[in-house]
Amino acid sequence: MPVLSPSSRRWLLPEGIEDVLPQEACRLEMLRRRLLDLFRAHGYELVQPPLLEYLDSLLTGTGRDMDLRTVKLVDQLSGRSMGVRADITPQVARIDAHLLNRPGVTRLCYCGSVLHAVPAGLSATREPLQIGAELYGYGGIEADVDILRLLAAALAAAGVPSPRLDVGHVGLFRALTARAGIHAELEEELFGVLEAKDVPTLRELVAGVAEPVRSALLALPECYGGVEALDVAAQALPADPEISAALDELRFLARVPNGVPVGFDLADLRGYHYHSGVVFAAYSGAHPGAIALGGRYDHVGAAFGRGRAATGFSMDLRAVAGLVDMPARELAIAAPRLVDAALEEAVAVLRSQGEVVIVALSTHEDVHAQEGCDRRLERRDGRWVVVPIQGE
Repeated sequence: MPVLSPSSRRWLLPEGIEDVLPQEACRLEMLRRRLLDLFRAHGYELVQPPLLEYLDSLLTGTGRDMDLRTVKLVDQLSGRSMGVRADITPQVARIDAHLLNRPGVTRLCYCGSVLHAVPAGLSATREPLQIGAELYGYGGIEADVDILRLLAAALAAAGVPSPRLDVGHVGLFRALTARAGIHAELEEELFGVLEAKDVPTLRELVAGVAEPVRSALLALPECYGGVEALDVAAQALPADPEISAALDELRFLARVPNGVPVGFDLADLRGYHYHSGVVFAAYSGAHPGAIALGGRYDHVGAAFGRGRAATGFSMDLRAVAGLVDMPARELAIAAPRLVDAALEEAVAVLRSQGEVVIVALSTHEDVHAQEGCDRRLERRDGRWVVVPIQGE
């Protein structure tokens, strides 16, 4: 391993943190604008929560998972503990419940960087660029449909190849553990092994659980696939009003066309400590993990003094950008140093039309040869006109 000099070490970034160079930055910004415009067209208003908050606000209602992912520090002004946000969704819930305080349905969207104490995977960044949309104030399944359709439209607008959606419902697991009176410690262990699809360990953990819940928990990992997975669940899970209601919601979602293939995974408890109903994840055949996550989280707003039905999704734009075609570098127009009003006006008009115009800084600079310039401004018959650069 080469030894870095002291000067070289100054420029090292923390592990999982990296610079975004021009071509990727252009692609990220293109996607950001495209998706925020899509959200606006569906009635979602843009909000911009702060990067830092006091911990007692930032982690309210989010559960232990978010606590472990949050980078913490002490505010030098107040002495209170603060955190760098690891997820923007709880902040948006706070804005809806505590600041906007609107009656009825509120639709909000956002985009910004978050910071993770540790990366989510071996190759994952610790600084995702999170974009998402949240719908508050409506507890019916139609709100989940609205969000799933918006996610499908976002995947299409971004150009994600071969997208698919996996849908689950944390209410099934909650109903089973409540029915059997399973204590919190065992519930936490069961959550972990179900999420990992670790069936041998699951068998050991449920050995002392009474029937029919024991068999139902063992059946959850098998309830995976198309709509037939819901039929398997209906046969394997005990008759229970909460279980029946959850399966009815999933069947309703199965019937809603959204242009993206939908599958079901009833052992997917991602965000279990946070979500309260339907949960879902978006995948692409070109990416090893989920590129978007979402679901219903009706209890978070109550921590801010106003319990509101809530559902939404978020995605990491950096992960999405890695799946779509890289835009070609925008070709530019070279211009000589601004020496007269007519040239300045020609440059201003071209830029107002969306053209990139690179102006020489001196009369001796050869802007024509700059990479990316395929045209130049040239005076002809007393007028400044754009002409192609040919073999210069």
